[in-house]
Amino acid sequence: MAPAYKLTYFPVKALGEPLRFLMSYGGIEFEDYRFERENWPNLKPNMPFGQVPVLEVNGKLAHQSVAMARYLAKQVKLVGKDDWEDLEIDAIVDTVNDLRHKIALYHYEQDAAIKESRKEPLFKETLPYYLERLDTIAKNNNGHLAVGKLTWADLYFVALLDTMNCYAQMDLTGNYPNLQTVKNNVLSVPAIKAWIEKRPDTEF
Repeated sequence: MAPAYKLTYFPVKALGEPLRFLMSYGGIEFEDYRFERENWPNLKPNMPFGQVPVLEVNGKLAHQSVAMARYLAKQVKLVGKDDWEDLEIDAIVDTVNDLRHKIALYHYEQDAAIKESRKEPLFKETLPYYLERLDTIAKNNNGHLAVGKLTWADLYFVALLDTMNCYAQMDLTGNYPNLQTVKNNVLSVPAIKAWIEKRPDTEF
């Protein structure tokens, strides 16, 4: 019988990887459907808003990567104990997404002059600004990004790290020991280790 969960996405980690981490963590069997880019025009009209990732659960389609991750986090018990803790976790996830977006804006810029003009502000101002604050948060939360314990905020950040590192062409956690602890805490989870060992090898 086919798994009740099916993730449809490009053959990369990127926005699909937090969902894969969460399902792997919770032992949720899922079909990891990675289509080739040339097939996207045929698939796009069947996606809820013409975008991926899309998560199918028992025949029902869900979209929006953060909303899907939040849903899965509830399924696998990686949420807070109350509304305030959930707010703290959500705020970190949104902050990580803001950081990802700023790095992607630089990475995907096609105009060489515009890209060069964005380089120094990104690497000298934006990255230190975000990473220093996230590192302090991790220090104050015992090697986690929220509420002093492992939550989906940790998995979300670490799952996106390969992509953000690739876009920035650097190890974003290299000079931030507390963020390295967050990464190590997630990657040492047996179910996450098992997923990483078996997943397809992609650049980002």
